[in-house]
Amino acid sequence: MVTLLNRRSALILSGASVLALSTPLVAQDRRLRLAFIPQENPEKLLGDIAVVTAWLADEIGVAVEGFVTIDHAAAVEALRNGDADISFMGALPFVLAEAQIGAVPLLSEVYRGAPSYTGRIFVRRDSGIKTLSDLRDRDIAFADPISESGYLYPLAEFERVGLIEGPGAAEAFFGRIFFAGGYQQAMQAMAEGLVEAAGASQYADLLLTPDQQAEVTWIAESDKIPSHVVIARPGLDADIQARFVEAMLTLNQPANRDMLRYLYGPDGYVVSAPGVFDGVRDIARHYGLLR
Repeated sequence: MVTLLNRRSALILSGASVLALSTPLVAQDRRLRLAFIPQENPEKLLGDIAVVTAWLADEIGVAVEGFVTIDHAAAVEALRNGDADISFMGALPFVLAEAQIGAVPLLSEVYRGAPSYTGRIFVRRDSGIKTLSDLRDRDIAFADPISESGYLYPLAEFERVGLIEGPGAAEAFFGRIFFAGGYQQAMQAMAEGLVEAAGASQYADLLLTPDQQAEVTWIAESDKIPSHVVIARPGLDADIQARFVEAMLTLNQPANRDMLRYLYGPDGYVVSAPGVFDGVRDIARHYGLLR
């Protein structure tokens, strides 16, 4: 049985499903609205957004607002509806947003010198689980059903070694599958013994406490995945978009690098090109998410 630990509903900016922060108004008729995904503790993310939006407003000269969505799907809806102009998300949600609403990639995160990373299957060291086959009839938590490193790529490893025949066979292999709503939530569920394994980014263990990090390990790793991407809705004011990209690229400079810790903690950003996401488009078609 697939259980959603987060509640999917329409994104209503004035409702309780969205946590919002904004900077003081810089220009009365122009503003930039940023949608953030809750990959970590949403309360911490709210504090980070306050810092980021204030800095960006000073850099680009317009008011900047930021809010936390329920999940990737809600962020895409916000872009579709014009409630957000720019969002930070994974490569898979981007290619879906590209197909659905014409979203445009602006920037890719860089980690350890590369704009790519992997997905992993994590388990507790004392669980006795050594291989993917040991997870038969066990419970697993993934981050989000449209997360590449937090679901599709880790799940593809079970298919690669012949444990499942395809995406539709996953429920028959595992005991239960949970979608926890983010990397940290999935990792915490595994670390606290609520599930036997978690599928998440290779860096997701860094979201645990130092004691918890010492108690977990990983047993499988996916192919490389394009790193998380900053995307824009179609039709965003070209001048504001250009100013935003220019400001974000200054985060690569030593004087500004401390600001990166408020933006999910990458090492920097590079300009994105649509072609780097071709592999993600292929796996999305394999899972029936793209035609």
